[in-house]
Amino acid sequence: MSNGLGWLRAEKQGIYLPEVDCWIDPSIPVGKALVTHGHADHARGGHGHVMATAPTLAIMALRYGEQSSPRPVDYGDTVSLGDGITATFLPAGHVLGSAQILLERAGERVIVTGDYKRRPDPTCAPFEPTPCDILITEATFGLPVFVHPPIALELDKLVGALVERQDRCVLVGAYALGKAQRIIAELRARGFSDTIYLHGAMEKMCALYEAHGVPLGPLALVADTPLDDLRGKIVICPPSALGDRWTRRLPDPLQAFASGWMRVRQRGVQRAIELPLVISDHADWEELTSTIVELAPQETWITHGREDALVHWCGLHQIRARALDLVGYDDEDEN
Repeated sequence: MSNGLGWLRAEKQGIYLPEVDCWIDPSIPVGKALVTHGHADHARGGHGHVMATAPTLAIMALRYGEQSSPRPVDYGDTVSLGDGITATFLPAGHVLGSAQILLERAGERVIVTGDYKRRPDPTCAPFEPTPCDILITEATFGLPVFVHPPIALELDKLVGALVERQDRCVLVGAYALGKAQRIIAELRARGFSDTIYLHGAMEKMCALYEAHGVPLGPLALVADTPLDDLRGKIVICPPSALGDRWTRRLPDPLQAFASGWMRVRQRGVQRAIELPLVISDHADWEELTSTIVELAPQETWITHGREDALVHWCGLHQIRARALDLVGYDDEDEN
């Protein structure tokens, strides 16, 4: 099977449109890039021209500084890239501003999903199913073992631990872009009105979410709070801070970790996690397979994770599929 359509190719550095010299989510700085969302394995600094949704551009500016030639695109807008190729940005349901990109030329339709999920999320627009000839899908959780429980069940565990151990704080490791804000927003939707405390690395991204219309309720920094006041409170930090010296300042923290990888019990044991929370911003196995069935593409290209199992599943269901050999997708703990 070839590595593309002629006008679109899968290269190690990303998806490439050679006739207009444009890349989708390139792993290296390029002259012209379309970016699906702000996570570091999709959005890099240093591009000459960047096209993305306004929230994604704001996230990139926060992380990498202002881009030299940013072009914001609204959901549903179709942009001409030249040579008869158009791009339409559609909601992906992953994090704030995340988009699928529909590429069209001469009647051929390709969807580049970036990262996505199908479950409701109060912090971002829901995934929009779009018919296509070729579906380029992630496979971060592309194994049958990864079936994520309803988030309500995981939040019940979190709030229950807080109620049972008022003498401790519950320290939740959650990625600073997307996961942390989703947990906060979901807690607010359940009526949790108490102040939630943040590691300093969370502050700017939470403020960005609120600036883009995502209310997060009362937040405060751990650094500005008497440590004894954190007993019986929820504290959110980056996964890298779990077990760090920073945590020693907290009042007997009960360590929790919010990630789809917590579906594998041994991962929690290895990190000494007392409260594993199976919460992910990615599609699980059932969402991946049901999306392929729903969109019914002529061919599925699979990347970003457990490609082999999903390619095998496609073969069993008479769906043409192949794995892409892209580089740079290795941020497992962020999922």
